[in-house]
Amino acid sequence: MTMAGKHLLTLADMARGDLEALLNRAQHFSEGADSRGRLSGIAVCTLFFEPSTRTRLSFQRAAQRLGADVLNFDAATSSTTKGETDVDTLRNIEAMGVRGFVIRHREDCAVARLSDVVQPATKLINAGDGRSQHPTQGLLDMLTIRQAKGDDFSKLKIAIVGDIKHSRVARSDLCALRALGATDVRVCAPESLLPDAETLRGCTVEANVDKAVAGTDVVMTLRLQRERMQEGLVSSLEDYHRDYGITLDRMKLARPDAVVMHPGPMNRGIEISDEVADGPQSLILRQVANGVAVRMAVLETALAG
Repeated sequence: MTMAGKHLLTLADMARGDLEALLNRAQHFSEGADSRGRLSGIAVCTLFFEPSTRTRLSFQRAAQRLGADVLNFDAATSSTTKGETDVDTLRNIEAMGVRGFVIRHREDCAVARLSDVVQPATKLINAGDGRSQHPTQGLLDMLTIRQAKGDDFSKLKIAIVGDIKHSRVARSDLCALRALGATDVRVCAPESLLPDAETLRGCTVEANVDKAVAGTDVVMTLRLQRERMQEGLVSSLEDYHRDYGITLDRMKLARPDAVVMHPGPMNRGIEISDEVADGPQSLILRQVANGVAVRMAVLETALAG
């Protein structure tokens, strides 16, 4: 694997072979492959400058299962509140002998910037930076699809519905879907929540959510990221749910065996209804479970080779 011993910053330039190798390793971990001691003696810090539940805890769980020493950084109680820069924060923790950093940051491309200042033996894993990338979420989404629908992504019809403009998850998912050979990817959002043309390369943009969902195998819905958007990008939450929310009636337009995904946290009753989120077609909790396995594979590959 060419990713072995390297940072994981993005899926944009990852070769299909590397991506599939990570998914294969994650599948082994999800099936209970022995992980004891793989990172014994290696210290890993979850360096999160933004709030997180699933990503932070699953990385901690993954590192623990691999036998790493885990340090949990909390920005709210750290010296960043006194003016310390993120670079100085990282360098000081690195000086304590920490080799692996899992970093979440509010700024676009922040993790790539931090990768320029670390020692050669230190490896960084992007746990989501601004609107740029969330590579491990992209990987766990691909693993979840593969488990449900098989290895041949070229046969799948996939709809991505919601706030794509502000979504680092959508960007990573689209990179991964292109790498894995998906050819029928439909994106649907209000025009104000669509990203640039390069992000949507190879996709079909569909304004009508019913047409976007019709006949699909996978429906991926995204959270409205109100913390990243300016006011007025949607007329109202009620209108958004009416026009773009994934409901039972809308899911009837998809294939009978279609599955529903969401990266979380969910705004229930806005982008997805309770009946769909908790229903038999939902893979949302499987995504969460797969997050541990994928992050084990990434940590092992980056830090143990």
